[in-house]
Amino acid sequence: MNVDEKPDYTFDFSKMSPIEMRQAISAINVDPPTAKSDSSAEEELFPLVRLTGLDGQNAACMRWANWVRVHGVGNLGDFAFAGFAGMDAQIDGDVGDGACEGMRRGVVRITGNAGCGFGAAMIGGTLAVYGSAGARVGAAMRGGSIFVRGDVGDDTGAGALAGTIVVGGDAGVNLGDGLNNVTVFLRGQAASLAPGVIDVPIRKREEVRLGLLLMSASIRGKPSEFRRIIPEARWKAEEAGAGEVRPNWR
Repeated sequence: MNVDEKPDYTFDFSKMSPIEMRQAISAINVDPPTAKSDSSAEEELFPLVRLTGLDGQNAACMRWANWVRVHGVGNLGDFAFAGFAGMDAQIDGDVGDGACEGMRRGVVRITGNAGCGFGAAMIGGTLAVYGSAGARVGAAMRGGSIFVRGDVGDDTGAGALAGTIVVGGDAGVNLGDGLNNVTVFLRGQAASLAPGVIDVPIRKREEVRLGLLLMSASIRGKPSEFRRIIPEARWKAEEAGAGEVRPNWR
């Protein structure tokens, strides 16, 4: 996203409630992209919405689902982008707890830090935070990808059922508690791994996959610098030749 681009719409969060803001976004008439509209050049055709007056606003951009690009500067409160099903959003600042909880689609980039529960229960889409995030990143997630360039807190990935979590820094205690068909890629160290979860080397095909993920989130780092955090039972299945994806390995 070119943040210097002249916006098509500008909304001041300090003068509108979250419901009024969502109604204003929904009123923008935009046709959804076709199967051929998958390049960055095509995406630039969609309206750019500039957000102002962000500081301290809770429930900002909650359940937005229109095909618009969003950019804002400032620090948002809790539950920003919860249930988001839009297209492309970037906030140059921090977000509070519950950011992107239950997200369904699209891309959300946070250039600052995120609080507790970043991406919890998300279903799809891509999240990237370029600072650090609090506890329970990706807890109970069911799909999508989460990237944190810095550190993450305790209980990251707790109860996650599907998806990918990439951590460029360190993790807190109890990393990966209850992971199912989920991979955590960790570059730093974890204070502790949850019972039944182990640290294993990255396979060659995982290096390719991780490299593409890092590029998609504009996060620098060589895939070889990361390790995989997965359930021990899944690793045993891989070693037995069952392959790296076996949903019924439990």
